[in-house]
Amino acid sequence: MLQKDSFTVDIKLISGLHVAYIRHNGPYKGDTALFERLFWRLLMWADARNLLQPDTKVLAAYHDILEVADESQSGMSVCITVPEGTKAEDDVDVMTIPGGRYAIAHFEIDQDEYEAAWNALVGTWLPESGHQPDKDRPALELYLNDPREHPQQKHIVDIYLPLKSR
Repeated sequence: MLQKDSFTVDIKLISGLHVAYIRHNGPYKGDTALFERLFWRLLMWADARNLLQPDTKVLAAYHDILEVADESQSGMSVCITVPEGTKAEDDVDVMTIPGGRYAIAHFEIDQDEYEAAWNALVGTWLPESGHQPDKDRPALELYLNDPREHPQQKHIVDIYLPLKSR
């Protein structure tokens, strides 16, 4: 269980993100190998097309994390930001993740603490915040480092929780 003082939350209005992505339907929670496989395919596809730039963002979009109790019915996409006009090819599609108000929680966690981070944000922070989640937009994980390069192998991640407008 992550303590409330172990992360920060900012509420920001963000612009839409144009991304290339690979979608996965079905269970994914805790499946590190699945994420590695999907990101590897996406990054190799992007590298072959010269789409990996210093400002490229790497993220996962969770399409129904706030409303689906049965994980076998859930869906997520591994994504990277790409220039508008990028064409879908092979098993890689493109979309624009809608902008809007997001609660952005910043975490430095171990690989096995993602669920605890989500629980801290959605289960503890959200009910106390007075905000309502927007279930029509995906929740996001924005990966800010390569954990293999961190001295303690920490994952530095921002979790974006979509919020309804007030």
